[in-house]
Amino acid sequence: MNHLHRLFLLPVLLLLTACTTMYLEGLEKVGIPKRDVMVYRVEKARDTQEETKEQFKSALEQFTAATDFQGGDLETTYNKLNDAYEASVSKAEEVNSRIADIESVSEALFSEWKQEITQYSSASMKQSSQKKLESTQAHYRQLITSMKQAEAKIEPILRVFQDQVMFLKHNLNARAIASLKNELGTIKSDVSALIASMEQSINEANAFISTMEK
Repeated sequence: MNHLHRLFLLPVLLLLTACTTMYLEGLEKVGIPKRDVMVYRVEKARDTQEETKEQFKSALEQFTAATDFQGGDLETTYNKLNDAYEASVSKAEEVNSRIADIESVSEALFSEWKQEITQYSSASMKQSSQKKLESTQAHYRQLITSMKQAEAKIEPILRVFQDQVMFLKHNLNARAIASLKNELGTIKSDVSALIASMEQSINEANAFISTMEK
């Protein structure tokens, strides 16, 4: 089954790679080099992480407010929590997409850079370009590792959000609120860790952008 799955995915992946290559080549023809595309995508990923950080703060506020429910329409509380959960899922998917965009252009950029280094006739220029490539790749690895570490903290929070939202939907009673209260401490801790990791990743993105613009 896994073998068949890989056989099915292979042409899809090859098509996506070809589309990415054609897209980047098309941009270069109108004067937009891969380097600029990479900086732009890192900027977009950074901005998305900032938005995601704020979204999870907002979701935590909704979660906390729900635990203070003192009576009234529980369905309204459920709808607010569900909206917060769905918005968080949407941001998580966007983070994943932004990281994938960076990885695709970085692969093309570094491959092209390596190939072009071999074309230098000047030994000193070749050496300088090689050092710059290695430095940029090192900064890139630091950036992408930081982004993925932050991303990895999202899924566990979403699972707890989903469980609690569904439980509230299926019960809409004091028992559901008690369940929310039981998870509040864990959620607060996990969201705090996510925010800290996101902020570190955002700082890495800013540092990388600064390096690329020199």
